[in-house]
Parts: sequence; C-alpha cells; structure tokens
Amino acid sequence: MNGHKKSPLWVALLAWTCAIILFFPIFWIAVTAFKTEQQAYLPSLVFLPTLDTFREVFERSNYLAFVKNSLIVSIGSTVLALLVAVPAAYSMAFFPTGRTQKLLLWMLSTKMMPAVGVLVPIYLLAKNSGMLDSVTGLTLIYTLINLPIAVWMAFTYFNDVPKEILEAARIDGANAWQEMLYLLLPTSMPGLASTALLLIILSWNEAFWSLNLTSVDAAPLTVFIASYSNPEGLFWAKLSAASLLAIAPIMALGWLAQKQLVRGLTFGAVK
Repeated sequence: MNGHKKSPLWVALLAWTCAIILFFPIFWIAVTAFKTEQQAYLPSLVFLPTLDTFREVFERSNYLAFVKNSLIVSIGSTVLALLVAVPAAYSMAFFPTGRTQKLLLWMLSTKMMPAVGVLVPIYLLAKNSGMLDSVTGLTLIYTLINLPIAVWMAFTYFNDVPKEILEAARIDGANAWQEMLYLLLPTSMPGLASTALLLIILSWNEAFWSLNLTSVDAAPLTVFIASYSNPEGLFWAKLSAASLLAIAPIMALGWLAQKQLVRGLTFGAVK
C-alpha cells in the first residue's frame, strides 16, 4: 500500500470550482476578441470567429512599441530591484540588529499606502527632472514600488540558508563578496528566480503609474489597453483583443516558468 492519502472529493471539487472562476474572465476575453463589435454585446458562444478586430487593433496602434516599452520597464525594474534587494537582504539576514524586524515591517507597510496619496509629488518630481513619459522614469518608479517585496522575499530565502555554510567559508578565508557569489546566490537561486519572475509580472501588470506618468513615448501595454476606453463608449471586441494581446506574453512566460515559480515560492518551506 502506498502511504499517500487521497484528498476528499469536496476538496477536488472546490479546487476545480476556484480554477474555473479564476479562468473564466480570461476565457471570455479570448472569446470576445474573435467577435465583431455587434456580436460582442451578445453573451453567446455560438458565432463565426473573425480576425477583423485584431487587424483593426494593429492598424490603429503600434503594438510592438508598447511591447518593447513593457519589456524594457519590467526587466529593467526587476534587475535594479534585485541589485538593491540582494545586498540589503544579505545584510539583514546575516548581520541583523535590534531594528532589523522593525525595518522590514516598515518597508512592507509602504505597500499598504494608497498610490494616489503620493501621485502629485511623484508626478511633479518626474516632470521637474525631465522623466515624465520616459522609460527611465517609469523603470525607477516600478523599481521603488516593487523593492519592498524583493527585499522581503530575498531575506526569507537567505534566512533559510544554514549559517554554518557561511561560517565554514569565513574560516577558509572567504570575504563577503565571495560568500555571496559562490555560496549564497547558487544556494538561493530557485528563490531569487521566482522573485524575479514575480517582479516582472507585477511590473507588467502595473497600470496606475503607467497611466498617470506616460502618454506616448514610454507607454507600456497597460496604456495600450486603456486607449480602447474613451468618452464615446467601450468597444468590447477591440478592448478584448487589445487585452488578449497584452496578457498573452506574460501568460506564456508564467506557463513556461510555472515549475520554477512554484519551486522558488516554496523554497525553504520544507526542511
């Protein structure tokens, strides 16, 4: 007999129900994207699929320019956040002080502040520094808003690394740089990889700052989607097509990297 216990039927049913509820909006967006504007207002699954909506979206907007901005901002902000978060987490995990926990809690508390509360000063800073509607400015903003999450996750992974490994390296004469480069980073790589993936997803999906700080030159895909909502009304088919084009790359990345993401997020959970 195998020692694994089967889950009750209600657990499986609950899991499937949650999965269907979460997936349904994406399914409906995909279905609506292949309808005409007239068909989009009818909640029906029986229709003749068309690519005309996608053609109109490509003719109206430079989709690849929006994709390029999203890629630069998402990857750039993730790299910058990790460059700051990894040394900070290393310091707090291996050289903690009496204020380390308070500092971590303070960093996390900044995520609870409504973004609109600091919109005006951030907007003025971006305008006065010449970074309004610039990829550089948006990258810095995304770096700052994701930095607390990066530090917390890196700190958690570093905290799970046995301290004896680093002590042995110090006895052998390794300095802090060598400890991090040859021991800590390889040991924590699954966790750091999942952190990077999560930061990319968060940056890719960020809409508030992109809508308020960009217009044309640095506009990412979130602005691309919003451009199909105007005072004349919502064009559901075009909006769905634009949304599908915007979420497709990040969904593909998530699907391809799901094993690494799960492995990283559970890193250190079971010892």
